[in-house]
Amino acid sequence: MSISLSSLILLPIWISMAQIQQGGPDEKEKTTALKDLLSRIDLDELMKKDEPPLDFPDTLEGFEYAFNEKGQLRHIKTGEPFVFNYREDLHRWNQKRYEALGEIITKYVYELLEKDCNLKKISIPVDATESEPKSFIFMSEDALTNPQKLMVLIHGSGVVRAGQWARRLIINEDLDSGTQIPFIKRAMDEGYGVIVLNPNENYIEVEKPKIPVQSSSDSSDEPAEKRERKDKVSKETKKRRDFYEKYRNPQREKEMMQLYIRENGSPEEHAVYVWDHFVAQSAAEKVFFVAHSYGGLAFVELMIQREADVKSKVTAVALTDSVHNVWHQEAGKTIREWMRENCCNWVSSSEPLDTSVESMLPDCPRVSAGTDRHELTSWKSFPSIFKFFTEASEAKSSSPKPALTRRSHRIKHEEL
Repeated sequence: MSISLSSLILLPIWISMAQIQQGGPDEKEKTTALKDLLSRIDLDELMKKDEPPLDFPDTLEGFEYAFNEKGQLRHIKTGEPFVFNYREDLHRWNQKRYEALGEIITKYVYELLEKDCNLKKISIPVDATESEPKSFIFMSEDALTNPQKLMVLIHGSGVVRAGQWARRLIINEDLDSGTQIPFIKRAMDEGYGVIVLNPNENYIEVEKPKIPVQSSSDSSDEPAEKRERKDKVSKETKKRRDFYEKYRNPQREKEMMQLYIRENGSPEEHAVYVWDHFVAQSAAEKVFFVAHSYGGLAFVELMIQREADVKSKVTAVALTDSVHNVWHQEAGKTIREWMRENCCNWVSSSEPLDTSVESMLPDCPRVSAGTDRHELTSWKSFPSIFKFFTEASEAKSSSPKPALTRRSHRIKHEEL
């Protein structure tokens, strides 16, 4: 049985504490002192000393995984599903490995959106300079020109990016349940244009610039010999400090800083930006939204900021386990009334699919997604969402247009 370095360091302290606790009340002070010492030890830092390097492959092949014909991630040699605990008792290292694989998955899904779904990658802001931080969305060729229908997809918060519902599902279940690809393909088959938002791509990360330390030799008042001696001491001190830091934290990651993307610094900002520059400019008579989790909150915020425009252009909204709150977001009465008529929220529930679920909030109807797993609600409600959109589209097409009044007829005649 292997014993970690951190265990060897802490073992004498634990033994001492056990011995002291067997003594009388006079030993309480020693126990307190040892507890204080333990509280000062950074266990995370000690654990890092036992870790292998945080150096992971940058391709699926490097991880020895691939997606099979069913869209399931499997080990190339064993055919087994992904194993999180690749190394026992190294949770942080396993987590970093999982995150590295997740980044590869994100790029893989981007490739599928372009190659498998024939979507175009559009850079934003649309007027960005070459040097400023940028994000992107995906659109079908006819997204802005389709005169009939447009579908807009918004995922939730966290590590997911454009085209994903849940990274966990992609890795542990399959591509159909974890990505938006089934929605995109069916929408295009049914004559929709498609826009895929990327609300979590709010900034780029760059390494923090190191602040240069001014050399003591710049002081011209000191004799040359004294300056040389001080420089030598300074270099030795820095050498010792760097050595200590390397020992104390061998897996120290680079210090990064975030540069936010203009007008897209949050999911809410992103939704409004894409609406203004793309959805509002589209030719579609009927626009439909599918928004999961935090994406639902972003949609409600869009409604608050662009109420009249959204009401005039959007036909129906399918929410999946949305975390919006009309009270906290201060959505007005007219918005709540519109949501009751035009939205439906498929929520996590053990009830059968489409069973009505009681709501505490006065907004849109809530029905069961047919699963009690939050991340699965979009996939499980997939057929019901398209049925909901079809019915909403037919209802709008069959509804009579406003009658022409005498006044409006006179205005039309004068215009002619």
